[in-house]
Formats: sequence, structure tokens, C-alpha cells
Amino acid sequence: MWNKTVLSQLLQIEYPIIQAPMAGGPTTPQLVSEVSNSGGLGMIGAGYLSADQVRTVIQEVHQQTKLPFGVNLFVVEEQEISESDLHKSFDALEPIRKALKIPNEVPDVKASLTIERHVEVIIEEGVSVCSFTFGIPPQSIITRLKENNIIVIGTATTVEEAIAVERAGMDAVVAQGSEAGGHRGSFLGESKGGLIGTMALVPQIVDHVKIPVIASGGIMDARGFASSSMLGAEGVQMGTVFLTTVESGAHDLHKKAIMNATKENTVITKSFSGKEARGMENNFIRLMNDNAFIAPYPIQNTLTKPIRKESANQGNADYMSLWAGQGTRLNKEMTVKELFEELVSEIDKKLK
Repeated sequence: MWNKTVLSQLLQIEYPIIQAPMAGGPTTPQLVSEVSNSGGLGMIGAGYLSADQVRTVIQEVHQQTKLPFGVNLFVVEEQEISESDLHKSFDALEPIRKALKIPNEVPDVKASLTIERHVEVIIEEGVSVCSFTFGIPPQSIITRLKENNIIVIGTATTVEEAIAVERAGMDAVVAQGSEAGGHRGSFLGESKGGLIGTMALVPQIVDHVKIPVIASGGIMDARGFASSSMLGAEGVQMGTVFLTTVESGAHDLHKKAIMNATKENTVITKSFSGKEARGMENNFIRLMNDNAFIAPYPIQNTLTKPIRKESANQGNADYMSLWAGQGTRLNKEMTVKELFEELVSEIDKKLK
């Protein structure tokens, strides 16, 4: 059967389908648990959560499913920025703050980027899987997780990154194609050099690593799953397709923008966070053109947070980060259970 792969056996799930860990709100406990209850692997996007918040969400998921699920963490290096550059970036956002009537006060951009405590919480709460984006965590963290029988997954946008993930001792790697929505997982070299499509990226990574490869980017239905399988992937990771489900925590304006998409209008931009990410083009992205000074991640993310929050509060999608992949025409409004039933049925037909 198509669902009995190295990955599904490794993760102890019925179907080798992982729900992408979309940080910032979409991956509610309801979404994560429903994906796992449907036979896939639900993932908590914990990139912006404190260790205590992660514990709370994990416990809520545990209350709704007894099946495996995972947590995704960001691997972020400390960024140095001069006072003058900080103000350049802050000042570039002034017209937008003025339009939204937001106080012109520079927020505190200092934040703890350590994830050791998050890892301890994941271990203490008995989570099955821990994945990482933006890089490879310290070897001590990988060792600690594996000592506690937790599956460790990395993210790669190039063959070189996938090889680095395998050498670090991780159990599987997500091959993130350029079609994927949200932040790029690039961490070796220039991220623009990692803009390789899923169909080209997956077989190259498969040929260079021995660990299971998970295809990600533009996969929205049975056709995407079947194609990924033919390319050598042991499973898929799907994100955008889950954004418009009933259980998704995405803002209604975000869901509406995806459902109303009439053309391939997603772009890759650094303007919201300082790190390349794919989302629906809007006024914010157009205003923050190449001439705007953008601080590095995660400083830019902190500077734009009040803008994104107030824009949502005002019911205005013009200044929100509307992350989405390139397959938005294939989005549907349904429950996770309905989505999985349709997906599995169609894959059965495609792969017999």
C-alpha cells in the first residue's frame, strides 16, 4: 500500500502526510490534533512561542489526541544592528504606522533566541517529533532529543543543506521547494540561491542522502502526493491547503485572501520579517520596495508586529503577512477530516 513507507513507519502514523508547522497562529491545538486523528502528523508551529506557551499548547493537543504529533522550532542566530540602522528600518515603516494611527515608538527588539528550555518542555511533555527550521540546532540538542526517543527532522532548500541535516544525525529531512508558503528554511549561503522548485529539488536530495525525504512546496492534493512519491519522497508536508480548514487559526482576512485568489499572486519578500517568505502580495509589500531599509530577522519581524496586529484589528488586509504557497487556486473550505478523507480517497485512485 502507498501509505506504508519508511516515513510512516518511522513516525508511527497511518499516512505519510505531515501538516506544515505554520507559526504565528494557524496551527491551533484543534488543527494539530485533527490532522493526527485523521492519520497524518499534526505539527505545532512554536517559532514565536515561549517555552511556557509551548507547554500549554502541547497539553491542549494531548487532550484531543492520543496519536503522535510534533513541535517545530526555529534555529536563529543573534543579530547585531547599529542604532542608526535600527532607526532606518523603523523610519521606513513610518508611513504605514501613520496610515494605521499607530504610536511612533521603537519597540524593544531584544529577545531570547535560545531553545534549550523549549526542548526540555518537548521532552517532559512526551512529544513524538521535533523539527527545526532556519538551521541546525547544537549537537547537544539533537542528542538530547534522540536519547528520549524523539524523532528529529530538519529542513533544507538545497542538496547541501540536506546533506548537512543528515550529517548532524537527524532522522529525516523536509525538502522545501520554492513554491512553499511562509518562510524559506534556507541556512547555507544566500537564500535566493535556494529557490529551487519541489520537482527539481526532491529527486536531487533523494540521490544524495539516505534518510527519508519529505517533499514540501506546492503540494495541495493527490496529484502532488503521487508526483512526490514518484520522485522518491517517503512522504509530504502540506501547509497552505490547511490554512482554509475550519480548524485553522488563520485570520478570516487571510483565509478570504486565499479563497479569492484569482491569479498566481504570491511573492517572496523580506519586508515583514527580514527573512525571505512567500505570501500574497498586498500594499505593504508594494510599499516596502527595494529602496526600503529592512532590518535582519528577527529584528524586522519585531518592528512590523504592531503593524500586522493593528491591520488585522482594523479588518484591513493591506498590511498583514498573508503567507501562502503557489497552489492557492486549489484551496477549499472544509474540515480537516473532510480534507483527509478526500485526499486519501484520491491517492488510492492514483496509486491503486
